[in-house]
Amino acid sequence: MIEISTSPTSTTLVISGDLDLAERDQFPEVAARVVGLRRQLVVIDMCKVTFMDSTGAAFLIALADSARKRGGAAVLRGADPRDLFVLEICGALELFRIDQDHSCDDAVPVTDFTAPATT
Repeated sequence: MIEISTSPTSTTLVISGDLDLAERDQFPEVAARVVGLRRQLVVIDMCKVTFMDSTGAAFLIALADSARKRGGAAVLRGADPRDLFVLEICGALELFRIDQDHSCDDAVPVTDFTAPATT
């Protein structure tokens, strides 16, 4: 699932689940909406991405390319090292700014963690 929100200067996409071939049907519509918003900065929140293949990478590359053509930039926030590796293999990692300071919310808060019992 891809959720889109905007501010006066940026568009933020929050991606949940897989970003792959099975999800490709929604990519053109999402990309058209992002381009139509005409914001300089496109922030792509990948904290909840569970898997990304080359089809998902191509989608992200298209978003970064359209932002660059408008004189803007694309930022990856919360990208897992494996996702960055896919973009690097595609030769496209330099198209993105990587938000190194972002800290994703944990799926399970520390206070809810129960250590396994030992005997």
